[in-house]
Amino acid sequence: MANTLLMPKATAVWLVDNTALSFDQIAQFCGLHPLEVKAIADGESAQGIKGMDPIMTGQLSRDEIARGERDINHRLKLSEPKVRVPESKRKGPRYTPLSKRQDRPNAILWLVRNHPELKDAQISRLVGTTKSTIEQIRNRTHWNSPNLTPMDPVTLGLCSQIDLDIEVQRASHGRPPAAPTGDTLLPAAMTERLEPETGAHEEEEKELDADAVFAKLSSLKSKHEDDEDEDDFHRR
Repeated sequence: MANTLLMPKATAVWLVDNTALSFDQIAQFCGLHPLEVKAIADGESAQGIKGMDPIMTGQLSRDEIARGERDINHRLKLSEPKVRVPESKRKGPRYTPLSKRQDRPNAILWLVRNHPELKDAQISRLVGTTKSTIEQIRNRTHWNSPNLTPMDPVTLGLCSQIDLDIEVQRASHGRPPAAPTGDTLLPAAMTERLEPETGAHEEEEKELDADAVFAKLSSLKSKHEDDEDEDDFHRR
């Protein structure tokens, strides 16, 4: 776990303005060059940078500053942090246990077939292999190609489903969406502008039905009048 100074240049600005420490002492404590500290004191450097009090941040004590002001040869030391933050682990090739290394070619074949969008570097991160091995499996020039069987690396325990999803999402970013196959629904923008055609047909049918009804009534009325005239003629 490292103990490093936060914002060295801002701390140097504060020490120059608020202490009698020498340029060499401030430079040594802040990891700067003495000439750079002198430029800060002359106003030629770090303009606009607000000084940060290392006492307030708990990285330097008042007693340590006073000791340095009394002794020009004293080298300032960082105070022990109250909370230690673990160092981030350096990212390197994924370690694959010996018991699972024999399954790695099968996992590579599965990734090459099922996720062709993945780059060689992404496959290397997932299963811990080399680009040459990936190329050999992709081109079927691997020494054991006839015996390889595609197997999901997640099932084999070579990587997690989350890691696989992240790499697939990264590889697919920026790619155009796949063309739809088969019958698909029309976009909403198109369907919203379409006017229902049934309304017009219904109105026409209504008009036609009304005309037919009136025509039928007229024919019935005329027939009824003819029947009455015929009855009157027989009575006479």
